[in-house]
Amino acid sequence: MKTFSVVVVSVSRLMFVIAGLAMASSVLLTVSDVILRCFRRPILGTYELVGILSAILIGFSLPQTSRTQGHVFMDMFTERLSPGMWQCFHIVSRIVGIFFFAIVSWYLWVMGNDYWASGEGSTTLQIPLYPVAYALSICCLVECLVLVVGMFEEKEVEK
Repeated sequence: MKTFSVVVVSVSRLMFVIAGLAMASSVLLTVSDVILRCFRRPILGTYELVGILSAILIGFSLPQTSRTQGHVFMDMFTERLSPGMWQCFHIVSRIVGIFFFAIVSWYLWVMGNDYWASGEGSTTLQIPLYPVAYALSICCLVECLVLVVGMFEEKEVEK
């Protein structure tokens, strides 16, 4: 389990770096487009590119955010639980999350297949959308693995 955990942590960290690059690219693209619009030279397809980069940002940052428990907890609810009940709640919520992200991963993969078969692309730039759907499917699969590892780790996670 230790090797599996190390691999999942490494993959989630790499994905977080990719998410950061997507965010930086999105900011750079948006700022450049705003500046160039002042000179009547907007960047064609900025809206599409920022949308795709935003999807990548959210999908690729999700596993690391979940791993470091960077999401919102219902503290007013969970702090009232006994340690045993908290552990039970923790495991049940992880199992529900695993099922949810497994289903989302499956449907995103099917959507990628549909995009590939139909040749679906973005409106202006005609960027194929199937790689984005496949990438997000893999992100959801990694999120499932992070949740599995999280069930077996201690309450405090190294950040």
